[in-house]
Amino acid sequence: MTKTFFCAFCCMIPFLTFSQQLDTTKKLREVQIRPYFSTQPMLRATGAVGLLDSSTLNTQPATSFVAAMNTIPGLRMEERSPGSYRLSIRGSLLRSPFGVRNVKIYFDDFPLTDAGGNSYLNALDVAAASNLQILKGPQSSIFGANSGGVVLISPQQSADSSSADLKLQAGAYGTFRQQLSLQQIYRNYQFNITQAYQRSDGYRDHSAMNRKYIQTLQKWDYASNSSLKALLFYSDIHYQTPGGLTAAQYLNNPRASRPAAGNIKSAIEQQAGIYSKTGYAGITHDWRISERVKHLVSVFSTYTDFKNPFILNYEKRKELSLGLRSYLQYEQRTADLNWATQIGLETMQTRSDIDNYDNNLGRPAAVQASDRLKTRTNFAFINVSADWNQWLLELSGSLNLNRYIYESIAPQAIAERSNTFDPQFMPRLALSYMFNPAFSARATASRGYSAPAAAEVRASDNIINTTLQPEYGWNYETGLRFQDPSGRISADLNAFYFHLKDAIVRRLNENDSEFFVNAGGTKQWGLESSVSLSLLQPKHSGWLRALKLNTAITLSRFKFEDYTDRGNNFSGNDLTGVPKQMIVTSGDAQLPAGFYFFLQHNYTSSIPLNDANTVYARRYHLVQAKVGMTSMRIGRFPMEIFMGADNLLDEKYSLGNDLNAAGNRYFNAAAGRNFYGGLSIHFQ
Repeated sequence: MTKTFFCAFCCMIPFLTFSQQLDTTKKLREVQIRPYFSTQPMLRATGAVGLLDSSTLNTQPATSFVAAMNTIPGLRMEERSPGSYRLSIRGSLLRSPFGVRNVKIYFDDFPLTDAGGNSYLNALDVAAASNLQILKGPQSSIFGANSGGVVLISPQQSADSSSADLKLQAGAYGTFRQQLSLQQIYRNYQFNITQAYQRSDGYRDHSAMNRKYIQTLQKWDYASNSSLKALLFYSDIHYQTPGGLTAAQYLNNPRASRPAAGNIKSAIEQQAGIYSKTGYAGITHDWRISERVKHLVSVFSTYTDFKNPFILNYEKRKELSLGLRSYLQYEQRTADLNWATQIGLETMQTRSDIDNYDNNLGRPAAVQASDRLKTRTNFAFINVSADWNQWLLELSGSLNLNRYIYESIAPQAIAERSNTFDPQFMPRLALSYMFNPAFSARATASRGYSAPAAAEVRASDNIINTTLQPEYGWNYETGLRFQDPSGRISADLNAFYFHLKDAIVRRLNENDSEFFVNAGGTKQWGLESSVSLSLLQPKHSGWLRALKLNTAITLSRFKFEDYTDRGNNFSGNDLTGVPKQMIVTSGDAQLPAGFYFFLQHNYTSSIPLNDANTVYARRYHLVQAKVGMTSMRIGRFPMEIFMGADNLLDEKYSLGNDLNAAGNRYFNAAAGRNFYGGLSIHFQ
């Protein structure tokens, strides 16, 4: 009865995303984005872009990006246990049994994704980001090899004045979180430092997490037309990995970790987990050469020390990446036409020293394999945009060169060899038209390309796979956007078709070790929509001061094409790991005395867990809420207190299923009903 009431209540709302601060519930302002090289109104954007601003991030639990990311149609983020992320844009989880692949991620001007195709997204703390832009669909024309999409993360940076912010939060399962942000402005120099600490015992046995994070962003406008910007962060994260459960184990005790089976020890006995330390540094020089010409160059480097005691082995990786991204821009503005062109390149190399040992109760023992892998990605790009009258045209393309060099040390020494993929040209053509100041239409055609990731070339079977080839395909989409000039309503509708060929998919051998193959392809039809509605504009009297609603709907019809595995023909089956429907609805109410109330409902339909479509994760309704008060003060400093609840319906669901799992261990149970609370103080 309780579930029925909550679901009926949430589904009656035409549903919106909100912030708890009163000034964010004022009339909707024209949303500005920077998906490529220049800032533009969201209404003019030629592609499907999702935006998570700071107010949206603040309404969601600060312990992870998951709840916020899942408010974007076409996006699905999972967390198998605290700290263990997976991210899918328009269904790309087949290549990601763990981690983030096939999605290119940039942190400010710098690629967070290394040359091997891996992104250590869990290294970042939520406090690191001020906003995120999600570019859905292939973006290889500007951002290099990817067929899923691109995430652009803007770091926390200095505002208009010097200040400090402190936030503390505690909750169920031993969760504690602290974050501190300091910003200083002195003439032409800006400095921001963000520090965060987070720990959790986890809902399941053997699922504890601990992360220490520090980041600094500095900018120096050393001349009227030139500036230097430096970004540095260091992350130290450890989380235990409880492992997947069979359906019977999941139903009997969802909080259990993977038990022992025959000669294979349990996750607890093997002390399965991840130890990852990452340091990142990048410097950008921005030079406005003249009124029409601009040059930007970024150099960056990252180092990761990664250890993974697993059930079957103990892996150690040391990874060093070096890279450069640069472009030259020319723009011209006239009364009838504004146009700009950018030409540039991005080059990166990642060296991975990978060693695997027998796992003796959480300690490395005899060497199983030792390899050295260097991956290189290079692409040159050109982008032309023309804005005249109501039209905006974008034409871009890139030439992609990918190569890996490998050398084996053990069990058998193999001299250094290389594998170079054929050069790939990736074009994109996009057009938008403004019918009037409130309504626009758009259309895009683009080619996507994704080379095998280093973790796919050298997977957990410890064999260098020299036969694996890139996947590629064409994407076509069209959409409509509306934003009421009064600021009461905004809406976005997008339809797309993506035909992927030579899809890279995961396989398991008889020892439960994974490897990857090219297997047929996929046909993906999708519909994405979002609506934001301000039912009550802000006012200073009455018991209800403001009310906003939001809905985000994702409809997916993703099918395998020409897909055969070990004599089984899966052509026409639903794409593994992709729900057919996701509907996220939310509402935000502002009340007297600085009180606010936020409610969100997430409906996710059943999910196929294997390629044969014989096992599904059942659908679920996830409800979360948050209440708080912003009018309190400590002395002269404003303070906010808040309380929140997650999974109010106490659903039993798995948020991060193991696809095509060995031994039918598909399920990683998410937490039941739980609560948290905290406070934040602003010093200025």
